[in-house]
Amino acid sequence: MISIERLTKRREFLAAATGARASSRGFSVQAKARGEALARGEGPARFGFTVTRKTGNAVERNRIRRRLREIVRLAADMDARPGFDYVLIGRRDALSLDFRQLMRDFSKSLQRAHASAEARGHGERAATQGVTAPQSNATGHGSDRL
Repeated sequence: MISIERLTKRREFLAAATGARASSRGFSVQAKARGEALARGEGPARFGFTVTRKTGNAVERNRIRRRLREIVRLAADMDARPGFDYVLIGRRDALSLDFRQLMRDFSKSLQRAHASAEARGHGERAATQGVTAPQSNATGHGSDRL
């Protein structure tokens, strides 16, 4: 059984947004490997949930969020990887889709996100091979332009 935790800080959500993405009808998944956890081969899978105001009123948004949390609770053991951060972005269709269909979509989305992360170099291979970030210039910015 894999250990699962929640993403709580904004910077954790922003970091996951730079990772691989996979979409389904009811939600979108962002996945990013945490390099330090994967290098040691440890760390829980962490999940965050986002549902924007465009999706509906507070009652509908909370219902979507509850459905997504339940999907993660039931299916994350099978598909989530230790040392990864995931953000599920809920869509309005998550309210009307069959729950079993949402579970299947979740599994497929995680598999696609993992494949995409490995192809982009954000997966386990890149984290364990010591990939380094580009060096910034003296001003502290990532670009050499001033």
